[in-house]
Amino acid sequence: MSQADTTIAAGEDMTPLGEPAPGPRAVRPAWVLGLFRSELLTVFRRARTLALLGVLAGVPVLVGIAIRIETRNGGSVAGNDGGGPAFLEQVSNNGLFLAFASLAATLPFFLPMSIGVVAGDSIAGEAATGTLRYLLVAPAGRVRLLLAKYASVLAFCVAATLTVVLSAVIVGFSLFPVGSVTLLSGNSVSLTDGILRGLLIALLVASSLVGLAALGLFISTLTDSGISAMAATVGLLITVQIVNNIPQLHAIQPYLFPHYWLSFADVMRAPVIWSGVLKNLALQAVYAAAFGSAAWARFTTRDITA
Repeated sequence: MSQADTTIAAGEDMTPLGEPAPGPRAVRPAWVLGLFRSELLTVFRRARTLALLGVLAGVPVLVGIAIRIETRNGGSVAGNDGGGPAFLEQVSNNGLFLAFASLAATLPFFLPMSIGVVAGDSIAGEAATGTLRYLLVAPAGRVRLLLAKYASVLAFCVAATLTVVLSAVIVGFSLFPVGSVTLLSGNSVSLTDGILRGLLIALLVASSLVGLAALGLFISTLTDSGISAMAATVGLLITVQIVNNIPQLHAIQPYLFPHYWLSFADVMRAPVIWSGVLKNLALQAVYAAAFGSAAWARFTTRDITA
């Protein structure tokens, strides 16, 4: 690699021979916001991203139609014994529950898989296409670029979760009756209260994915292949989910990032049981801090050649 390439790869300013190098250039807030906006456009303009959102939007449609067919003659979701999952059993009585059932159906795999794909491709994808070194010439530098990448992945977490919820609400309100909401604890609340609880659940589900997003970002800094980073992130997700469901490994399961993902169901109780929710948020914060720091350490010392 030539001296010029080395200078560009390190993100340094090129100065004529014999002249002192200028000091660090001030980074304007507007420029940083522009960087974040550019990253958002990059993420949401990709055909892969739109396809992932389309799949997530289709899950509530399939679940809603299946429940409608199953209950059209007065049957229950689980058959005559009525022993199906709590959210699914409530869908035929109130369409709002389709949102909760769809989140419970997508959260174990489909929703985090989409996050893993976007996060894994965030840095490695730029390196694979040869655009990463040119991004580092900009005055924002590596740290701000990394933060912009992570922020765009978090924005996708919110967008993916809202896609599932909005699709489920539209389908649920179209196929099933809507009214007062019977909570899992047996209490009844108004539809407005139920919708507010649904918004809180959507926020909690999106927050449950920040640890995985940081993990995917870290993996993305380890390779110049976007496909490898995406595959490694999704593969690790599947492995952790398997470990989380093996009874003999219960001692380590509380430390795995997906262990408390379904704790959002406790919001649909009166009073709300916050213990699992708070443990989940704390665990996600630990993963985000640990792997975010690892991504920073790797990315700021990495020799960018692509």
